[in-house]
Amino acid sequence: MDRLLRLGTLPVAAAALTGTVALSMALVAFGNITDFGTNQQFVQHVLAMDTTFKDPQLMWRAVTSPALQNAAYIAIIAWEVLTASVLLLATWLWVVGLRRKAYDRARRTSTAGLVMVLLLFGLGFFGIGGEWFAMWQSSDWNGLDSALRYVVLAAFALIVVHLPEGTRRAD
Repeated sequence: MDRLLRLGTLPVAAAALTGTVALSMALVAFGNITDFGTNQQFVQHVLAMDTTFKDPQLMWRAVTSPALQNAAYIAIIAWEVLTASVLLLATWLWVVGLRRKAYDRARRTSTAGLVMVLLLFGLGFFGIGGEWFAMWQSSDWNGLDSALRYVVLAAFALIVVHLPEGTRRAD
């Protein structure tokens, strides 16, 4: 019964959420590495802005060089791998911390990894892809809904990771 009650603690919730985001990011990176071409096309179309409204006032932003498009895609994958690694380390630190009731390193590492997720999907997809390259205009190559899921999950996990434990009255 004591172990079951321990599942209801804030550090276990933080560990579970960190682990969930870590697994998601690892799977995203794995998918992009093993099925390189699928999302390579996505990045190429977003950067080329070839499925947007083609407003002449915006089209100067388009990046049509395959070398630059591929460099951007490889940079995204590298960031995903690094992010997944940081979050996997954070999950391990939470597990170790649960035994010792010491969570500072786990919290700091989780924060770093979760902020990396927010930078990738918030800054990268919303800001750069969505606004600079007008991805929101494309009905075919629009990753904003998918990015929103990751931003919400990472932001929620970040909040839980930083909730104060405090002392609570026993039932």
